[in-house]
Amino acid sequence: MFSKKEILKRSLAGLMTATIVLTGVQTPVHADNLQDEVTLHAGATAVMNGAYTEETEQKTDNADLQAGAALYLEKDGEELAEAVTEVDAGAIVEEAAEAEKASDAVMANVSDAVNVRVEPSEEAEVAGKLYKNCGGTILEQADGWTKLTSGELTGWTKDEFLLFGDEAEAMQQEVGSLKATVKTDALRVRKEASEDAGIYTVLALGESVTAVEEADGWVTVQVDEDTQGYVRADYVDVAFMVETGKTTEQIEAEKKEEEKKKLSENRGAVSCETSDVTLLAALIQCEAGRESYEGKLAVGAVVMNRVRSGSYPGSISGVINAPSQFPPATNGKVAAVIANGPSASCVEAAQAAIDGATNVGGATHFRAASSGQAGVVIGNHVFW
Repeated sequence: MFSKKEILKRSLAGLMTATIVLTGVQTPVHADNLQDEVTLHAGATAVMNGAYTEETEQKTDNADLQAGAALYLEKDGEELAEAVTEVDAGAIVEEAAEAEKASDAVMANVSDAVNVRVEPSEEAEVAGKLYKNCGGTILEQADGWTKLTSGELTGWTKDEFLLFGDEAEAMQQEVGSLKATVKTDALRVRKEASEDAGIYTVLALGESVTAVEEADGWVTVQVDEDTQGYVRADYVDVAFMVETGKTTEQIEAEKKEEEKKKLSENRGAVSCETSDVTLLAALIQCEAGRESYEGKLAVGAVVMNRVRSGSYPGSISGVINAPSQFPPATNGKVAAVIANGPSASCVEAAQAAIDGATNVGGATHFRAASSGQAGVVIGNHVFW
């Protein structure tokens, strides 16, 4: 498992290296944690100005400075250039301390969601939403508003709905997790840490999954709630992440996808004879023979929804041959198709509809889309 120290290290990557600038030369100095880093800056400066050496008595009563100097000498034994003035050193320490104090982390402080707007005004257009446990990065602040970026979302939110600084970072540690993000076109998730192992699934470029452990060139990832798989460490970036906000476009796309899923929920198979499959396939060919498979399935689903409804005859033949319902069934066209055999795609759609498949929910009617009737439009038909 990734340790808490490793998670903290990855989550604060880029903040863990202090750099002291000496006459144009940058000397990296590394601290084990954020508190040490500020102390390290001050201690290193003390060493550079002769305020503390291993051979002489300390010239300061500041315990943090002494600790920092000791830490610095422990971390980096190389002699540093002496051409650093007290003013320059002080500026470096002050700048480093301010940098450490400042945090650009921001988290939503809401029970559900808060609007993110294109301008810092309650009258401005909504750019998206920041949900509970979602976080981002501060871009600028003004008059009680914060401009932030979170995933693909960028905009303004009122400060009263946000957490900043230590509170934001504490929440990030509480709700965030390590994620492995794919950096190749397609990545196989193996059942074992071996190139010869079976495959659970394939992840696309940019897709992220929860990372559990990294060892021997492999990262253990969470495939689903009960299953863990393995991906090559070379092909993923592992980083600490929190959930991000969503743009209005993303929200709308998700709503449409959810509606599509609801329309496609299986409605249960109906027992029937082979002749019923052929009859339904023939009607589909007459009504939607030139439509896509989706269009063919939709017509078959309408017939089967009527069979299940209780408001129509309870059989496929009864629904199709009911008076004034499906003209091809009464004018001889369906019989002609049965005689010659319906197409394979129409038979496939008929069988799927009988087995409960639908892409129009419980729709029991359809007509030409050009009619203006409200409903689910698929190809040249509208279903309701």
